[in-house]
Amino acid sequence: MTNNAAHALLLYALTGPRGVGKTTFCRELIDLVRAAGRDVAGVTSPAVVAQGARIGFDVEAIRSGERRVLGRAAPAPGLEIALGRWFFSPATLAWGNHVLSTSCPCDALIVDEIGPLELLRGEGWTAALDVLRGGGYRIALVVVRPELLDAARATLPIARCFDVQSDRDKNQLVALFTQ
Repeated sequence: MTNNAAHALLLYALTGPRGVGKTTFCRELIDLVRAAGRDVAGVTSPAVVAQGARIGFDVEAIRSGERRVLGRAAPAPGLEIALGRWFFSPATLAWGNHVLSTSCPCDALIVDEIGPLELLRGEGWTAALDVLRGGGYRIALVVVRPELLDAARATLPIARCFDVQSDRDKNQLVALFTQ
């Protein structure tokens, strides 16, 4: 991987409503980036579904594949941070921040996702914001919900936003990340 500080950061945002496949696309992109022989790092936040309903989220470190409980829709021991109907694990957030802070250098960095915890409350993946601003990657993708795009643009140097619901946008992202 080469990183020249004189080049602008290549940071892109992926957006789309809840449940449309942002994480699924990120996981497909990870496989394609790896198949292209590139080092990919960061985190994904796969949904946890039971009986057809989303009951929570885990977090998975992209390099190691290690997966931990991030949040659930019902309070439980160790899930101490409340946001709307979700309860998050401070221990998992700390672990995820460590994963993110040690992700660079890498060819491709993926952060799935930054949301209200990070952008509105200053909690959550706080390391992601620093890493995404700092470079150390050739190209990066951050997942952001549409209603938070303005807040993300105000804090991150996002070059362009892509909509996961657009096949054209997804194809362009694959080309950018695998070239």
